[in-house]
Amino acid sequence: MSIIDTYSGSLSDCTSPLILGVSVDKDGHIAVPTCPALQDFARSAGVKGKAGEAWRTPTPHNFQAPFVIFAGLGDLYADCGATEVLREAAGAATRLAEAKEVVLSLPARSREETAAIAEGALLGGYRFDKYLTKKPQRLERILLPSEAPALDAYTRNRVEVIAKTVADIRDLVNTSPSALYPETLAKWMESAAKNLPVKVKIWNYAALKAEGFGGIVAVGRGSKRKPVLVKMTYEPAEYRAHIALVGKGITFDSGGYALKPPSSMVTMKADMTGAATMGNTVLAAARLQLPVKVTAWLTCAENMVSGGATRNDDIIIMKDGTSVEVNNTDAEGRLVMADGIAMALAQKPDLLVDMATLTGAQVVALGSRTAGVMGSAKDEYFAAAKRVGELAWPCPLPEHLAEDLKSEVADMRNSGTKREGGMPLAGLFLRHFTKDAYWAHVDIAGPGFNSGSAWGCTPKGGTGYGLRTLVDLLENFRKPSA
Repeated sequence: MSIIDTYSGSLSDCTSPLILGVSVDKDGHIAVPTCPALQDFARSAGVKGKAGEAWRTPTPHNFQAPFVIFAGLGDLYADCGATEVLREAAGAATRLAEAKEVVLSLPARSREETAAIAEGALLGGYRFDKYLTKKPQRLERILLPSEAPALDAYTRNRVEVIAKTVADIRDLVNTSPSALYPETLAKWMESAAKNLPVKVKIWNYAALKAEGFGGIVAVGRGSKRKPVLVKMTYEPAEYRAHIALVGKGITFDSGGYALKPPSSMVTMKADMTGAATMGNTVLAAARLQLPVKVTAWLTCAENMVSGGATRNDDIIIMKDGTSVEVNNTDAEGRLVMADGIAMALAQKPDLLVDMATLTGAQVVALGSRTAGVMGSAKDEYFAAAKRVGELAWPCPLPEHLAEDLKSEVADMRNSGTKREGGMPLAGLFLRHFTKDAYWAHVDIAGPGFNSGSAWGCTPKGGTGYGLRTLVDLLENFRKPSA
């Protein structure tokens, strides 16, 4: 049975929960575009039509659905953001439905809008119930009215692949850190790639030490669960470009000897979101059979305190030979990422993208929903994010900030001494290791994990942010002109 199917009957005869879009004009008058028969009913039920809100009500006696959900669309076509409004409206509605199957009747004018509705509905229907005794109802199937612009085979498959892959990212991020640590994260990726044209190679702790991965070793040596490096490669017979991805995989971040306060340590299971996203991007590329070579490097470690842990004032030698003075063990992500970047660049990719929950400064600067994007290829990522409706903002890398990374005893230090500019400063640290590569650094400290209330198609907890942008980037990337 397909996850996305067609409903061809009358909406009044529908026996599944019914989701209807409600728009509102500038004077506050609401309309139910696909079902005018329920317009007065919606008005009497107190439905306002505000974008992003959803109202669940019993259905009137002449409708067969067990209940109806009115999804607010606002003034849908007042601007050019209809696809984003429809995606978020569908997600908000399916979050409220808690049903195995729903019929979605929202006003789509194009295949792109139909795809946004289907995508939002599946993303909104996500549930993480691994540790719950009483399992909530999972959404298994959505039905779209036959009147809606039809999805072609690729688009339908693409929506289903994105929904599955985002759900897998969310599951990994939400998993207890006692169960998800470097080795088990690596094994998950290995297992997920088993039936796909994806090769997986894993470096264990002994290999990391022997081969000079100074950053990954320094961060992970304090934990009894030792670090690993995972390389995932999807390489079709013919491809137009090679894109390298590097993801931060800190499966729990205590801060090391720069110990975090207890309140800041909560949610640090999510510090591996970058690795979860980049690994799953390779899997998505393989499932979609994209004509690009994609290589992901997942730099996985636990940042813990012990007699063997790295200290402030330690000097480490990175994979590329750079000596780094560690003046803050809680600035660990950039250390593991730098080693991953060195490995990625050795293959001379056409584009390098790294993603990490890297700095609290990103959240301060841009809030919890918008990623900061830096580097020479920042506009490439930003354009893709804009196309799929994920929030991102290009950030400069001011040269004068790099002065704060200078060390008197090593080539550089891993953290600055001032409060300002924390997000671009981390980007400048990583830039040192990218040489002259075409590169984008994406800081997802805020949007990677939602600590607040669910909204639109985004649940509380792991969000899966970035996957949709990266898939779009892989589909549309072309090598820069020489």
